Amino acid sequence: MTSPQRGHLADSHDRIRVQGARENNLKDVSVELPKRRLTVFTGVSGSGKSSLVFGTIAAESQRMINETYSAFVQGFMPTLARPEVDLLEGLTTAIIVDQERMGANPRSTVGTATDANAMLRILYSRLGQPHVGPPTAFSFNVPTRKASGVMSTEKSGGRVERKAVKEAVYLGGMCPRCEGMGNVSDIDLTVLYDEEKSLNEGAITIPGYSMDGWYGRIFRGCGFFDPDKPIKKFTKKQLDDLLYKEATKIKVEGINLTYLGLVPQMQKSMLSKDVEALQPHIRAFVERAVTFQRCPECDGTRLAPEARSSKIAGKSIADLCTMQISDLAGWIRDLDEPSVAPLLTGLQHLLDSFTEIGLGYLSLDRPAGTLSGGEAQRTKMIRHLGSSLTDVTYVFDEPTIGLHPHDIERMNQLLLQLRDKGNTVLVVEHKPETIAIADHIVDLGPGAGTGGGTVCFEGDLEGLRSSGTITGRHLDDRARLKDELRSAAGVLEVRGAGANNLRDVDVDIPLGVLCVVTGVAGSGKSSLIHGSIAGRDGVVVIDQGAIKGSRRSNPATYSGLLDPIRKAFAKANGVKPALFSANSEGACPTCNGAGVIFTELGVMATVESVCEECEGRRFQAAVLEYTFGGRNIAEVLAMSVTEAEGFFSSDGAATPAAHKILARLEDVGLGYVSLGQPLTTLSGGERQRLKLAAQMAEKGDVYILDEPTTGLHLADVQNLLAMLDRLVDSGRSVVVIEHHQAVMAHADWIVDLGPGAGHDGGTVVFEGTPAELVKARTTLTGQHLAAYVGA
Repeated sequence: MTSPQRGHLADSHDRIRVQGARENNLKDVSVELPKRRLTVFTGVSGSGKSSLVFGTIAAESQRMINETYSAFVQGFMPTLARPEVDLLEGLTTAIIVDQERMGANPRSTVGTATDANAMLRILYSRLGQPHVGPPTAFSFNVPTRKASGVMSTEKSGGRVERKAVKEAVYLGGMCPRCEGMGNVSDIDLTVLYDEEKSLNEGAITIPGYSMDGWYGRIFRGCGFFDPDKPIKKFTKKQLDDLLYKEATKIKVEGINLTYLGLVPQMQKSMLSKDVEALQPHIRAFVERAVTFQRCPECDGTRLAPEARSSKIAGKSIADLCTMQISDLAGWIRDLDEPSVAPLLTGLQHLLDSFTEIGLGYLSLDRPAGTLSGGEAQRTKMIRHLGSSLTDVTYVFDEPTIGLHPHDIERMNQLLLQLRDKGNTVLVVEHKPETIAIADHIVDLGPGAGTGGGTVCFEGDLEGLRSSGTITGRHLDDRARLKDELRSAAGVLEVRGAGANNLRDVDVDIPLGVLCVVTGVAGSGKSSLIHGSIAGRDGVVVIDQGAIKGSRRSNPATYSGLLDPIRKAFAKANGVKPALFSANSEGACPTCNGAGVIFTELGVMATVESVCEECEGRRFQAAVLEYTFGGRNIAEVLAMSVTEAEGFFSSDGAATPAAHKILARLEDVGLGYVSLGQPLTTLSGGERQRLKLAAQMAEKGDVYILDEPTTGLHLADVQNLLAMLDRLVDSGRSVVVIEHHQAVMAHADWIVDLGPGAGHDGGTVVFEGTPAELVKARTTLTGQHLAAYVGA
């Protein structure tokens, strides 16, 4: 007789095995992760956490899923290369919930991004009185279209039946005045051109509209006006052609081109995009040239009058979209309509999920592009909370970003709920509160960049504490309140602030000190600072906006460092600076300065191989013969920031302009990053600090930083605080919007907003020193800060 089998063979596959991972800076990493458990990956910023979790495990899972589709379907999907890894076993379907902003499309709102608007449109098409039409009649993205003429229908035997249609109407809910945008724009024409000059003299002042390029060719060859005549001498017809002419086909030098007036061209290229998503110089121009105001016809609701006239229980769909989501959930709960019961149940669950995840203070008409990274990530989480799927891998990228300590406990519970349904939860995180709930911890390091990429510790929380790693040593760090506080040198007065949920707030922001503005998520911090202070003279804002850049962009190009380096090389060798740019004349002709060759293989993953001619150095061989301080341009770009700082301050290679930028990069803790490292390989925390270093160059008296600890390891927060101290000690005023208790404890002055979120917030609940806040303990922030400093 055979002995009874102990357990099923399928149950032995309870691990995700990674062997020999070498993606980005990973150094042959091998780990085993338990399935159906919560695993937290931690380590200093740039240690390789994202490379292991997102670049290796999640990327391979998604690639393998994509390969199950037909070749036809794969042709419409992004091609994913296989990660640099020897072996991956035990993978399950990966669902990535990252911090990528939800897009800067001005038509996208919280409601459209989460299907809440779609459900409401169906609800109103069924129950709304008076009945105005199908669901599209309530959509601000669909215009009403009318058609008339002859309708043809093909019949059997090749017959065609023709029927005269007097008028066919396709109903939409878009407001015709603002075209569903909610606001209308007026353009100041005097900012578009200098009427004293002719076009050939450079009269057009719109960025990118140079007479040296295609625009010059079009303006000169269109024949609608004389390009040598000053604009003030144009006839009414000529000026109208220059400014407003609709798209017209023209032929210039034998080439078919399209002429379009300046205003419709601007509407198409600039005003159809979210202002925040534009390049800085274009955004500055748009803010000068265009005034935006709420649409007077729809009052900013984006909807046509017919859509707003249809009501349920006295409320229109526009009224519901402006309500706070927690209030809307209550309104839906009170709606008793058996005919649409399944729809109401689904909508109720969706809205309750918002409240459960700590976003009940939002409204459905909130533009998706205005959500912070943390809010966007939590909004994406909502669709997974009620999912019936189990045994999948959820991958989170710092889900506690943007959360007050009061809200972190709620986020932890949601992560544990996902795990308890039988899912594998992988979390990249720095916060000790989330590390504490992990079943398994992987600590990467020991350093960042080339100094990281290895597993320093694998195990449980107690093992991490006694491991001696950087994370283990700093896990129980607690800041203490400062003994000496700076005195304010003046104040920035804010009076009657009423943006979003603020309730006529009056507050004085002290100057010459480190001032921290805090409060629970949604309490009105950003509304107060960005709405009342950010636009003033001498104020520099460093927000959480994503860094724009391709694989060709690197820290040297983004920070402006490459300009003084190129000039120094050019001067030393008596040649043009353009030779020392991999995006210009100095680029390797084989790979066009990319350093790699991409081979398209149709539906298979694109193969990337190092260019054989330049060996990945991106420059022509002739360019590499020119040296400066004994190094060629490729060797300089391969240096780390710390190494380059020493190089450009040494005898024979001293370049003050380059050294100044390098010192700022070193200040923000990016000393280990190489100058030529592609931006796409930097972690979220590294990109945030690169942006911080680049914007520190701006001349300003007041610096506003929006959650600068985003993506920072516990050990790096101390470096950030030291940098903020140097800024204040140099005579600047620093205002920080922040939740991190270490930053609060280090402040000279705290402004706490609340007491709750949304309409429960919007007031100043405390102003004073951190010690006074801890002593009073009257606010949520005060209670959590007191616990943190051990008071």
